[in-house]
Amino acid sequence: MESFTLKLKSYVKQCNIDLIGIANIERFDKIPKENHPSSIFPEVKSVIVIGKRITRGTIRGIEEGTQFDIYRMYGYEWLENRFLAMSTYKVGEFLEDNKWEAVPLLNLPTEMPAMGIPVRKDAPPPNVLVDFDDAAVRAGLGEIGYCGVFLSPEFGPLQRFQIVLTDAELDPTPIFTGEICDRTKQHSEFCPLNAINTKKEKIIEICGKKMVVAEINYNICTNCKNGSFANRHHPLGKPDRLGSICIRSCLDHLEKSGRLKNKFINPFRKRKPWKVIQDIKVIEEGSEIE
Repeated sequence: MESFTLKLKSYVKQCNIDLIGIANIERFDKIPKENHPSSIFPEVKSVIVIGKRITRGTIRGIEEGTQFDIYRMYGYEWLENRFLAMSTYKVGEFLEDNKWEAVPLLNLPTEMPAMGIPVRKDAPPPNVLVDFDDAAVRAGLGEIGYCGVFLSPEFGPLQRFQIVLTDAELDPTPIFTGEICDRTKQHSEFCPLNAINTKKEKIIEICGKKMVVAEINYNICTNCKNGSFANRHHPLGKPDRLGSICIRSCLDHLEKSGRLKNKFINPFRKRKPWKVIQDIKVIEEGSEIE
């Protein structure tokens, strides 16, 4: 269905969507039914992952340690719940105007427990939750970086995703075979609380793509005062680290290494980053910790 896939992608550009990737449902083989798209929509043929960038200036206030609500407002609340949600709905309308069903999905943490009982034999209990970072890799949009967050070749860690399931059999996007993250052990220095353990690594393999990821102590991240936010959907969900010092340092590293397509006149990091080691102690990078 090449012509319709191209027609869909052309329409997506009109909806101000920055990223689109398509995975055929066969790419989700071996995913447990509790997290499988076909548990939500048994006739699904294609999983459409759409993304909208988080503008770099959105995390400027956190980088300077002076304004956190800019990121809270434009980094996820309005971006995900308004800007991206509206674009997602428009894509769904386009598909259904062309006689294909479209099921929009919000990015909810897969750590949320089931909240019901199965309604039929062999069906998982509600609610089925799809891993969006995993789906984005399967849709050819990028990779999981060493620090455990999704990276795209365009924007590094700075994007949000939503998903549309459809029974249209679309042409899948090739799996991303490049390398964005250099997997350097230096990443452990990004966290002042030692939540990134480079001595314990795991290999995540998705559709044949293998990615080395450090062990992350998310309990530390949830309580981190360096720009991390507790999961806004559920206390058991992984914290939002996109504004935290580790991911801001990751962004700075990727830009200085020339690994991202999105280029800027001026560097992201212009001053030594601030760090909170304890709630009452703030130090600069390179300062001696007492």
